[in-house]
Amino acid sequence: MARSIVLSNGELAVGLDRFGEVRDLYFPHVGYEDHVRGHYVHRIGVWVDGQMSWLDEDPMWHIQITCDEDALVGRVCASNPRLQIELSFTDLVFHELPVFLRRVQVSNLSEGRRDIRLFFGQQFEIYKSHGGDTAYYEPASRSIIHYKGRRVFQVRAELEGEPFSDYAIGLSNFHGKEGAWRDADDGALSKNPIEHGPVDSIIGLYATYEQGQSKVCHYSLAAERSIALAQELTEYVTRKGMEYLMASTEKYWKSWVAKLMPADTADLELAHIALYKRSLMHARAHADQDGGVIASLDSDMLQYGLDTYSYVWPRDAAFHALGFIMAGEPAIAKRFFEFAAGLVTQGGYLMHKYLPDGSLGSSWHPWIRDGKLQLPIQEDETALVVYALERYVEATGDVELAQSLYEPLVERAGRFMTQYRDRRGLPDPSYDLWEEKRGISTFTSATVYAGLMAAAQLSRVLDKHDKETLYRNAAEEVRRAILEQLWDEKEGVFVKLLRSDGTTDRTLDVSSAYAVFAFGILLPDDARLTRAWEATARRLSFGIEAGGLARYEGDQYFRTEHDPAGNPWILTTLWYAEYLIARAKTKEELRRARDIFTWVAKHAELSGILPEQIDPKTGAPLSATPLAWSHAGYLIAVQTYLRKFKELANVK
Repeated sequence: MARSIVLSNGELAVGLDRFGEVRDLYFPHVGYEDHVRGHYVHRIGVWVDGQMSWLDEDPMWHIQITCDEDALVGRVCASNPRLQIELSFTDLVFHELPVFLRRVQVSNLSEGRRDIRLFFGQQFEIYKSHGGDTAYYEPASRSIIHYKGRRVFQVRAELEGEPFSDYAIGLSNFHGKEGAWRDADDGALSKNPIEHGPVDSIIGLYATYEQGQSKVCHYSLAAERSIALAQELTEYVTRKGMEYLMASTEKYWKSWVAKLMPADTADLELAHIALYKRSLMHARAHADQDGGVIASLDSDMLQYGLDTYSYVWPRDAAFHALGFIMAGEPAIAKRFFEFAAGLVTQGGYLMHKYLPDGSLGSSWHPWIRDGKLQLPIQEDETALVVYALERYVEATGDVELAQSLYEPLVERAGRFMTQYRDRRGLPDPSYDLWEEKRGISTFTSATVYAGLMAAAQLSRVLDKHDKETLYRNAAEEVRRAILEQLWDEKEGVFVKLLRSDGTTDRTLDVSSAYAVFAFGILLPDDARLTRAWEATARRLSFGIEAGGLARYEGDQYFRTEHDPAGNPWILTTLWYAEYLIARAKTKEELRRARDIFTWVAKHAELSGILPEQIDPKTGAPLSATPLAWSHAGYLIAVQTYLRKFKELANVK
């Protein structure tokens, strides 16, 4: 189940499913320690006219989830024509402190007076381990506290200013017990005050509603490292008032988005601009306050595979940094570079992926294969971080950062990229960007060229001329080798990769043409690149009724149909847009890229969330949703479009 929206402040991140219920809750890092983990849920229910209705169980609920265009604020409208009830939610994470806030307007749509009871359930798996948790009712603050070790979650709610009047703590998914939330099925709770083990809690807010009357409920969930700090935070929320905190957060986001909006949006449509604003916010929601950038906060990937996307892939994060550099918010990129510099090994390379606290993430790349030692890396991840850092320094003039990161990041990586090459000048084998095949890929080779050129330029900025010469010469050797060894003149494409056994993988892969173009191996108008992109666009759109480009021919990842080339990806289709923009000589030609923006906007969720890929026939989201890389790709493509539009406007 895709996430309909993710709300975050860099320390606390909350993911809502299509029912508007909490499915992920990360603290104290974005993407790390999911205390709900997708397979648990914070249920919402309504009891009225003697019957109980849960939002995720009753099919009569019509639920629509959107996000404000210029504030990371969720809007959930849940209506039930059978019950004649409507719930209108405003959801956000307070921008300054780790507290999730919900404002719920409960409306009686019937023609009579009725008792309506609103229930909120909480089900945690603290530290991602279901055992040893405690939950209890705290009478002094009239709240519920869940805790284990140094993780505490305190829940408080009021209806028209009155704290919740009913509650229960119980065991969940243990010895045949579903949880305390089932206690609400009869419209009343047991008031069991404490439980330990695999626990859950439920609170009830009761009131009488006249015909057509609405009442407002305020709900807060504070996350902290101790009970004392959680109580202090909850007291702060109560003292300041939730309406004030929510208004303050809305104002913050509006100011932030307004600051980053281009003065001239050219001929972009309103839908393109709205998605750009939301992409700024959704991309930022994946950035941890300590610098790591999570690929996706959709924990449901765990239900379909062996792991989630809640890791820092240096590659994805480098593109994320590029997006924010181009958008005029380099501070987010700076934090990532500082984070990455602390991860580079003594050998000068970055590993597969990391957790946002800097520890090593899970991997399936071995250190030995067929009795031979190998580095379990994807070298493009190292190269792209250096490349993005140079773009940052060029955009900001932050020589101080370049100096501080030169030895731990630039010099180590530059030395590695220079030495980790074969006799032809190409990079030695590593895993490709899709993490599937090991060899010498066109994409990785092009990023190594770009990384070495970036290292040379940073060396020049810092007057390290011997290093500049070393890296620049190595880069030119890589470029020549790419054109000599990886270009297939007969087919008119750049090959996917050269295998260690000397054979060639000629699978058509969009990343090959993109990398040769994007990282400066060839100019956009070069005949070889033109041929490569024509073949790529034709063959990787084959059989895709929903539009867009697949990653490569025969891609099996989340494959739903046999005939199409594969599932279309948001990112790969935006890569094609970047190429069209670079080739455009007139505004008419530029509109081909704008049509791709329309396609992307069409396949975004109502909240502006972008998936990794879509079904080739129906266009439904597939795999991780949201994917930060998709949003970063949109930011990059739109900024590239705006700059080219301005350039063409000045052409006489």
